[in-house]
Amino acid sequence: MNKQNYNVLGVMSGTSLDGVDLAHISLTLQEQKWSYAIHETQTISYSPEWVKRLQSAIDFDINTLAQLNQDYTVLLANIINGFITQNAIGNLDAVCSHGHTILHQPHNGFTLQIGNLPQIANLIHHTIVCDFRVQDVAMGGQGAPLVPMGDRLLFSEYDFCLNLGGFSNISFEEDGQRIAYDICPVNTVLNYYAGILGHAYDDGGAIAAAGTVVPELLEALNNLDYYKAPYPKSLGFEFVKEVILPVMERSDAAVKDKLCTFTTHSATQIAKAIIAKKANGSLLITGGGAYNSFLIKKVKEFLPATRLVIPDNKTIQYKEALLFALLGVLKLRNEVNVLCSVTGAKANHSSGVIMQPTTHPFS
Repeated sequence: MNKQNYNVLGVMSGTSLDGVDLAHISLTLQEQKWSYAIHETQTISYSPEWVKRLQSAIDFDINTLAQLNQDYTVLLANIINGFITQNAIGNLDAVCSHGHTILHQPHNGFTLQIGNLPQIANLIHHTIVCDFRVQDVAMGGQGAPLVPMGDRLLFSEYDFCLNLGGFSNISFEEDGQRIAYDICPVNTVLNYYAGILGHAYDDGGAIAAAGTVVPELLEALNNLDYYKAPYPKSLGFEFVKEVILPVMERSDAAVKDKLCTFTTHSATQIAKAIIAKKANGSLLITGGGAYNSFLIKKVKEFLPATRLVIPDNKTIQYKEALLFALLGVLKLRNEVNVLCSVTGAKANHSSGVIMQPTTHPFS
């Protein structure tokens, strides 16, 4: 499908469990340069029951995981169908869906994103491009981060692209190659501690801002082995459960102080990653963490010479959905959408699975 204009949906569910992000995207290729427009957008929140299932899934046995995948595929299809109907979207070239990551163990040659079962094409009655990570892991890569190809093609004017979601990840050019990796957890941890206080998240970082840094906890976090490891590297919720939370729970500090300390830790690691490459560059910040005023304040404090750019709301909230839409289009074109310089795979490749509906919607 090598043409110049594409009409697609980008669908993303992140580890922070905010919900399913949907974005109606136009992508245009003109004189070998891609451009985009974000049209209708929506985030469909998960019910409390679904949040609990997704949070618990890391401990599920294989049969329970299989049932979760079936149920989630139906849920995701219903969400996608509702969005298409509500916005009267027609003539779609494809729905490009990330699914939801449950397990991510590239060191064991394994990653699982649910919601990518073949039946989803029949449930939505559209071509779907999905399951982007599995092939990369099979090729010896981390399977993440995947969005840097989109950063290169759509946001090349910035020295660094930083996404603040469940985890922070960064991408940049180095010696003609795109480099990217996960820096540290962010909202996976902040939302967990906000939840202890009865909040879905720490709105604007207000609770953290009212706390005090716990020096010994900050030191323990900053000294974790992951931060000393070279890239390519990536994180999953396993890291939070097995490494971060045990360190956090060894402290008897108040929750607001833990939030303050972890926010400071995240800002510290982000600043270290950028200063190591270029202290006076430009930094595009997207993802839900861009609304965390306290986190952004700390990042600015630690990066005084860096120009921080926070774009319009649609780009902040739906950049990952946009970039998975682009990855899906590149897959339709059989063009490279995953870079071995980013993931550590044995070669650049075109990842993802294209599924076509086999039943007519009215059959």
